[in-house]
Amino acid sequence: MTIGGIVSAIVLGAVVGVLGRLIVPGRRTMPGWAGAAVGVVAAFAGTGLCAMVGFRASGWNFWETIFQIGVAAAGVWAVAALWPTRSDH
Repeated sequence: MTIGGIVSAIVLGAVVGVLGRLIVPGRRTMPGWAGAAVGVVAAFAGTGLCAMVGFRASGWNFWETIFQIGVAAAGVWAVAALWPTRSDH
């Protein structure tokens, strides 16, 4: 993975993480920082998945970006669904 790939994974992961948190239905109990963190980690996982499938992983790659966005969106959705709800006692 190149420096450009790392930067794109961090930026796209954070953006997709925050946007994914906003579009998950229901009450938003997951903080924004958690959504961004999950998005970044999932974007790196998307890069690894792209490499395992056999797509070129040097420089900017359309399919690598699609994998990063897809895995990050799925990761944010899963964590938001499992995030504990706040009790207003």
